[in-house]
Amino acid sequence: MRIFDTKAREKVPLEVGETVRIYTCGITPYDAAHVGHAAVYLTFDILQRRLIDMGVRALCVRNVTDVDDDILRKARELDCNYLDLAASEMAKFDANMAALGVLACYSEPRATSAIPEILSLISDLFEKGHAYEVGGWVYFDVTTFADFGGLSHYHYEEMITLSAERGADPDDPRKRNPLDFVLWQPSAPGEPSWESRYGAGRPGWHIECSALAMRELGETIDIHGGGSDLIFPHHECEIAQSESATGKTFSRYWMHVGMVNLDGIKMSKSLGNLVFVGDLLKRHSPGAVRLAIASNHYKSSWDFSEGLVEIEEERLARWKRAGAGSGALDEVRAHLDDDLDVKGAVSAIDEAVSKGQGVSTSAALLGVTL
Repeated sequence: MRIFDTKAREKVPLEVGETVRIYTCGITPYDAAHVGHAAVYLTFDILQRRLIDMGVRALCVRNVTDVDDDILRKARELDCNYLDLAASEMAKFDANMAALGVLACYSEPRATSAIPEILSLISDLFEKGHAYEVGGWVYFDVTTFADFGGLSHYHYEEMITLSAERGADPDDPRKRNPLDFVLWQPSAPGEPSWESRYGAGRPGWHIECSALAMRELGETIDIHGGGSDLIFPHHECEIAQSESATGKTFSRYWMHVGMVNLDGIKMSKSLGNLVFVGDLLKRHSPGAVRLAIASNHYKSSWDFSEGLVEIEEERLARWKRAGAGSGALDEVRAHLDDDLDVKGAVSAIDEAVSKGQGVSTSAALLGVTL
């Protein structure tokens, strides 16, 4: 199997042992799961299915960011406890993923479960000279990590621009460097708070994933991924703090999933142009929704329309009429081994169906039950 590694910027052989440790960034549960979320989790679901098919044990951890600025802001708007909001939205999310046939995770840990590990990790960074504190705010000093920017390959000015666009506040006057990022911060009145040597507060976003990934899977994992919008700053910062603390490679491979657009514009909560998985499942079969989302190559950004789901309903009906069988199985495996070419795999199944072959085994490798 070959995959496109973001850091290497090319397809590389996926060299793994009998167990593959995978970490994919999960949702911040303050709103319903949308097509962009599903594109990420279906990508890693199909990856797991092929690895299992190869006889490999795949351990996939998907975190839940149940404390950060977004969920706390939404909880204030709704006048409810942030953990109650998280529980309600996670129930919907889990139901949607189950309906789409996404395999259950090895672990789905919450950020709030890892406060001791987070504080221990911050302490390690302090002791090794990578962190500093200003008025209860703790920052990672990016100048102490020589490879900062090595994942994204962005220039300094590009990183500054993206930091401003993605909520990292490069103009924070407490920072030594505009790209320094928050490890710990004082809690505002009414926000959840934990005691620490820096004062009562809560963790920054990036440190949560490092602590959870290493707690669940060890200091070096095999594959880390998520949406391409997480490459910078989130994953860049994860690498810096994790490798500064351990002195070891944090993740051997990095896989990122392209953005989903609606009418040529990236889906986002701020623009209000989201298509929710739960709404699609009320109107279409889960298999057709799954195929419509997963059949685009994972690395590419693409445009969603409900017409795509209707096309997949027709395809699914043809596959079901073909009946049981393993037609195109070798071709499907070969396509998946070529950087998860699901589109090619679907075409191979279509061709087998046109020849009168049953394709239930091949469809199952894509997570589609006939």
